[in-house]
Amino acid sequence: MGRKTRIAIVINTSWNIYNFRLGLMRAFSKRGYEVVAIAPKDRYSKKIEDAGFEFHEIDMDNKGTNPLRDLLFILDLYRLYKKIAPDIVLHYTIKPNIYGSIASYLLGIPAINTVTGLGTAFLEDSFGAKMARLLYRLTSRLPKMTLYQNPYDRELFLKLGMTREDRSDIVAGSGIDTDLFSPRRSVRIDDETIHFLFIARLVTQKGIMEYIEAARKILKEMRGNHMMRRASFSILGSFYPGNPSAITREQMEIWSRERIVSYLGKSDNVREIMVHFDCIVLPSYREGLSHVLLEAASMKKPIIASDVPGCRDVIEDGVNGFLCKPADSESLAKAMKKILSCDTSCLERMGNRGRKLVIERFREELVVEKYLSVIEESLSP
Repeated sequence: MGRKTRIAIVINTSWNIYNFRLGLMRAFSKRGYEVVAIAPKDRYSKKIEDAGFEFHEIDMDNKGTNPLRDLLFILDLYRLYKKIAPDIVLHYTIKPNIYGSIASYLLGIPAINTVTGLGTAFLEDSFGAKMARLLYRLTSRLPKMTLYQNPYDRELFLKLGMTREDRSDIVAGSGIDTDLFSPRRSVRIDDETIHFLFIARLVTQKGIMEYIEAARKILKEMRGNHMMRRASFSILGSFYPGNPSAITREQMEIWSRERIVSYLGKSDNVREIMVHFDCIVLPSYREGLSHVLLEAASMKKPIIASDVPGCRDVIEDGVNGFLCKPADSESLAKAMKKILSCDTSCLERMGNRGRKLVIERFREELVVEKYLSVIEESLSP
């Protein structure tokens, strides 16, 4: 019996692998593949090993633009790929996509890249962002296939000459385990109050400032209108020190003291928190494909998000939630007030339609089959 086909999965954090790719890795393993994880070491690295997978640490400067460090990163990847000898490599996030493509190409190992979102490389015009766009263009011919999580990102890459028509396709995110993210309680906690929850990294690009301003507007209206249904606003997410657009802990404490929001910290078990809320909100400026919105919809939660790529793909406006204008707190507040005006049956209908959408288009099995198809095609002579 020959050696199993080895798939290496390379991402910028072990946290990312554990939280978003573990289901995919388990599916590959069940199909007879040997799966290896490669990422910087953090407290989730051990969890990946405990789940039964081989893990290799790689040093990666996720935010830096030092060309020497990036050159050393290519060299480190080259040495590691040569050592572990994968038959194919799956890259995720910007640096693995760019530099991993170079290392795998030099070794003759086919690579599949996944663009999980555009991030600051396209939302900003800094030197680092310009370099990322240039490097994407220069390395666009190296991977066997590049997958995008929404059609808008693919169209943009094609327009900018950063991908090829014949070597690019769409994948429905990282897939949702609809059994794990299943509805576990009625839509609302009580008849008097709707509880909103913002879930994201605490950076301005996720729309947190608009969420705060919308909450402020609604709370002010509530004080002057005792007939209006009550609302509460909470935030779940990790601070991101070092990012120029990060929200500080001090700022969060100010908002908490003003009683605008309740900060819930961060959690490794989002669904156990999400279950206690009535509506999940993500007014992001752009996403690859929002995993948290899909999780919420799978749990029959009405959702609110910006009308941008990666968010609008998950929401049918007025069907399973509401869309608002990006970077517009007034529009977000209006969407929240629509939820406040919904009765129980309306909210339950939205929740049911959201789960149906996830099952039909975004469940994990569909994503696994897509990757398996691309892997088999990439490995064929």
